[in-house]
Amino acid sequence: MPTVTIGSLEAGRGRPLFFIGGPDVIESERHALRHACAIRDICAQAGLPFIYKSSYDKANRTSGRSFRGPGLAKGLAILKRVRAAAKVPVLTDVHSPEEARAAARVVDVLQIPAFLCRQTDLVVAAAKTGRALHVKKGQFMAPWDMKNVLEKATGAGNRRVMLAERGATFGYNNLVVDMRSIEIMRRFGYPVVFDAGHSVQAPGGGEGGTASGGDASMIPVLARAGVAAGADGVFMEVHEDPASAPCDGPNSVKLDELPAILKTLAAIRRAVE
Repeated sequence: MPTVTIGSLEAGRGRPLFFIGGPDVIESERHALRHACAIRDICAQAGLPFIYKSSYDKANRTSGRSFRGPGLAKGLAILKRVRAAAKVPVLTDVHSPEEARAAARVVDVLQIPAFLCRQTDLVVAAAKTGRALHVKKGQFMAPWDMKNVLEKATGAGNRRVMLAERGATFGYNNLVVDMRSIEIMRRFGYPVVFDAGHSVQAPGGGEGGTASGGDASMIPVLARAGVAAGADGVFMEVHEDPASAPCDGPNSVKLDELPAILKTLAAIRRAVE
């Protein structure tokens, strides 16, 4: 399995479990920096390398009236300052080839959202930037079908690719996780991340159908299972007050609950290894 290097972080088989997390969407510079520093310190205490994640634009919100974020220019400016001040790698979503090229000048990892993982032009453009990629498996895809997505990225000359499991559509407003997906995708030879937060999401199932619902109490449960199944990294949305989060609050871990969760995940990783 190739080792994906992101700053001092090394992702892959035999490497330490790492954590990707942060508020789902950028709310303000102060809010982003506060979370980045707090999560960085929590991860350091747990012995886990950390990548900060937040989105400048949530382009796939359930309702057109929902908060999407500060936008590309302002959002990237904030992420640039967070990266410099917190001294951590930064990850964000991209939605088009043009966005990928712009974001690559600022962040360490480009994330391909699950709904866009089959968009060839986007995947190839992101790969050609040379930045590490975090490609989420679509809710509509089987794990073995992600090999084609992986080959689009590596065929463009980028071997710094990580795949993410985040559940599969199961009827209306529901996702389920087949933990076999983690091992199946790891057999492609690249690191696999388990997105525990979005895996408990109820798409379009909250606030009268104008936002996604979810059951955050199940995030630690699925995270433990994902690490036990062999995930190389874990991804969670983290917020100091999920009830007030403008996006994905029902699928976010409360900041003050994160230390205990990561301590447990680190112990499971040691047992698995």
